[in-house]
Amino acid sequence: MAVKTGPSMAGTLIIEDTLKKMVHREGFRSYKTEKAVGMLPKGNHSLFGDFPEDYMRGKHVGWQKHAPTASQQLMTKSASEPSIVGYGHPFAGLGGAARGFPAPPPRAGSTFKRPVIRSEFRRFYDRGDLPVQIFHGAVGGKLAWKVDIEKLDYHHYLPMFFDGLREKEDPYRYIAVQGTYDMLEKGGSKVLPVVPQLIVPIKTAMNTRDPEIIATVLKVLQALVLSGEMIGEALVPYYRQILPVFNIYKNNNKNLGDAMEYSQRKRINLGDLIEETLQVFELHGGEDAFINIKYMIPVFESYVLA
Repeated sequence: MAVKTGPSMAGTLIIEDTLKKMVHREGFRSYKTEKAVGMLPKGNHSLFGDFPEDYMRGKHVGWQKHAPTASQQLMTKSASEPSIVGYGHPFAGLGGAARGFPAPPPRAGSTFKRPVIRSEFRRFYDRGDLPVQIFHGAVGGKLAWKVDIEKLDYHHYLPMFFDGLREKEDPYRYIAVQGTYDMLEKGGSKVLPVVPQLIVPIKTAMNTRDPEIIATVLKVLQALVLSGEMIGEALVPYYRQILPVFNIYKNNNKNLGDAMEYSQRKRINLGDLIEETLQVFELHGGEDAFINIKYMIPVFESYVLA
């Protein structure tokens, strides 16, 4: 059994969660709250799966779920419809008697968080089909592999670990992130043929629009390009699937004035991470990388030519 030693890439995420709980003790949003509103997938009811549907509905005690009445449906519909009243004044058009301002247009929501769907990585981990386990030691948890990483089927396991990058709950997130780094470090020539299978998990994780998930995926993308030769060039045809979210968050930087940003060492600033990732793409993507990046992100400036 091989035990990963040294600093853990996924351990910093756990430290960051603990720091948030300490600093924002009252306002920190726990995973239970995000599960309740449907932003994160819920786990199984027990080790043997979910409870029967009639048991959850309470039919064994005679509980019945009544359909809403016509008046309740009308109230729900009227509450969900957008109001034509803007700033507290009715708007009747240019020819009407009532004057005022129309309601402003709704936000596009390009940066709103999307619900995180259940990953295949979570399902395989719950079934015990992954060749990894957490090694609990005196200095913290490590990722222990039950087999040699070089002997793994990368076409099967690497896309599955990439699919788990969108998990925000441990131990799924810890194992997925650290396992991805381990497989990229030991993969060698096995990583390049698997690149087309990684695009869908990467795109799914980026489309969650969650800053924490996007930052994790950006760091993994840099490690992916640097893990072997020709991988950066193999990603060029898939820029149209990967780079649209880059274009949304490229200017997401903090305007601190003359203050100091102490979180630079954590690498959680999306604007800086996107710029670093694009530079890595251009540097290792061959001669067609810059023109393809420039097509998707017009404000990108060449790093190589500069």
